[in-house]
Amino acid sequence: MAAHLRYSGRGKAVQAAALEKMVRAEPVLMEVLTLARQLALPDCWLVSGAIYNSVWNVLTGRPSLRGVKDIDLFYFDAKDLSYEAEDVVIRAAAPIFAHLPLPVEIRNQARVHLWYERRFGQPYAPLRTSREAIDRFASTTHSVGLQLDHRDRLLVYAPYGLDEMFSFRLTPNRAQDNRRTHEAKAARALTLWPELQVEAW
Repeated sequence: MAAHLRYSGRGKAVQAAALEKMVRAEPVLMEVLTLARQLALPDCWLVSGAIYNSVWNVLTGRPSLRGVKDIDLFYFDAKDLSYEAEDVVIRAAAPIFAHLPLPVEIRNQARVHLWYERRFGQPYAPLRTSREAIDRFASTTHSVGLQLDHRDRLLVYAPYGLDEMFSFRLTPNRAQDNRRTHEAKAARALTLWPELQVEAW
């Protein structure tokens, strides 16, 4: 078996332990998780490329943040769905993350249905939690969220498991019509990690 596939098919517990080891060894990810906890935003999760790109870099011996454009934080607050309320959070968090080498983007998932159709051309049912947003990512491979609890335990939310990520397999998620996003992300990813196998939509 190729070295980069050493955790493929190893089972949930082994893969979760491997993911935690990789995340804890990456100072920027741990800094973001720690600062996110201090912000105390409701239902807050670190998501997207900062996770799976870091895993692929470790497993292929590349620099850990190679290919990571930004770091995404989701939170869920339905008390005020205005852009102004979200902007208050974004502006308050900006100086906290300003020292990091990558931008941190914070978005209230309770608001997504208000702008999604205008941006992507199709309706998006309102979410009830940040986890539901992770459930709808364009690829099930990407559907992973991380959170650091008050006891420094790393919580992992992976509704479709971790095996696709550790198997370098991009699988489309048809929970939402995300074909364009899946194909665009796959095309970019292949230029950085040619080891990936992409399942067509």
